[in-house]
Amino acid sequence: MHLEGQCNCEGVHYQYDGEPDVVGFCHCKACQRQAGGSGSIFICVDDGDLKITGDTIKKYITRADSGLDVNRFFCGTCGSPIVSRCVGFPGKAFIKAGTLNDTSMLNPTVEVWCEEAQPWMPQIPGVDRFERGPA
Repeated sequence: MHLEGQCNCEGVHYQYDGEPDVVGFCHCKACQRQAGGSGSIFICVDDGDLKITGDTIKKYITRADSGLDVNRFFCGTCGSPIVSRCVGFPGKAFIKAGTLNDTSMLNPTVEVWCEEAQPWMPQIPGVDRFERGPA
């Protein structure tokens, strides 16, 4: 599968060739804040196959409940979130799916951090749900 995406100002671009590990929806408070909504759709991929270009990429580090860092990369010009890399998931990258040029392949199969979901947010039918992150 070939995925391409970019930020709003087109200062950061990425591409990925390979099969995603999972497509999911995260309800955690950090994703709610980063997305400015009820959470974020993500695509988990092998980090070594993800190619990011552009000179406006910035990093902000948050701390997961596990105590491990989550490195959140975004465009420093327009603020679009691009990818997260979690110390607890070495070798993996979590692409922020809203930045894809073509979102037609998005079909979440998992919801995580459901204990922090907005009460008005409906469950996605037929997906695995985790109150927190998967073990």
